[in-house]
Amino acid sequence: MGLALGVVAAAGLSLLVGIQPVTPADVVLALTAPAGRPADAVVLYLRVPRTAAGLLAGAGLGLAGAVAQGLTRNPLAGPEVLGVNGGAAFAGLVAMALVGVGPLGGYVWFCFAGAALALGAVLAIASAGRDGATPVKIAMAGAAVSALLFSLTSAIVLRDHDLFERFRFWLVGSLTRADLPIVLQAVPFLAAGTVLALALARPLDAAALGDDTARSLGARPALLRGSAIAAVVVLAGTATAVAGPVGFVGLVVPHAARALAGPAHVRVLPLSALLGALVLLLADVVGRVVLRPEEVQVGVTAAVLGAPVFLYLLRRRRVGDL
Repeated sequence: MGLALGVVAAAGLSLLVGIQPVTPADVVLALTAPAGRPADAVVLYLRVPRTAAGLLAGAGLGLAGAVAQGLTRNPLAGPEVLGVNGGAAFAGLVAMALVGVGPLGGYVWFCFAGAALALGAVLAIASAGRDGATPVKIAMAGAAVSALLFSLTSAIVLRDHDLFERFRFWLVGSLTRADLPIVLQAVPFLAAGTVLALALARPLDAAALGDDTARSLGARPALLRGSAIAAVVVLAGTATAVAGPVGFVGLVVPHAARALAGPAHVRVLPLSALLGALVLLLADVVGRVVLRPEEVQVGVTAAVLGAPVFLYLLRRRRVGDL
């Protein structure tokens, strides 16, 4: 309950804070009795879509990270580490900039395809060798694939100045371009991914005991892996389509959820969704005020806030535990 109230408070801050000043009374009037006032336009056409996009993208990234870590039994397996965000961003850029696909309902399929291909490549590379896909090999393969995708993305945008100007904010992770049609188109995809992810809670707990034990408990490891990969691709792919490749949220948030609720995925998955929404909204609010009158994009603030937490997690675990 407290966490849900925190998300509501963060959404309220997101509606209030920004370059154009509005008061709590302005927000209430805009939401309940809009009358064409300047403050109404700020709230309804700028702050509401941005806040909704932050809620959806943050929840999707937090949930995708929790599923990815449960699937791989790897504490470093966030969607950004596995190359999922990078693959989705690269394919989305190709769809929007080079193929000319406009609405989110069109290019989100490219994001799914890019996310799936990147994740497949990481798992295939990490599985090579006698010892299979160890946590360290997964993290290293993810870093290599992410670096390659970043280089390819940079090569595309840097050769075209107009293209760079159009997509530079999206490529660093941003909620500023969110509008209501984009948010509404993202809802069915994120809802489907959320339902699938939550349905995997008990099978993920069983899989944590090993494949043989999982089978004895009625789980089907191959079906679980396929379903979990589909959930990660849909959740992270849609979040990237909405907000660009935002890092660290999917990696760090599940650790906080486990610290609050223990290891059971029945509790970790919904908490990760709530915490993801809370963290992304607060990171966006911080980005609006830290360098006023300019704004720092949410992908930058999330990285600045998430990197120390990531380093703390690394220091808490021995290399052999990863």
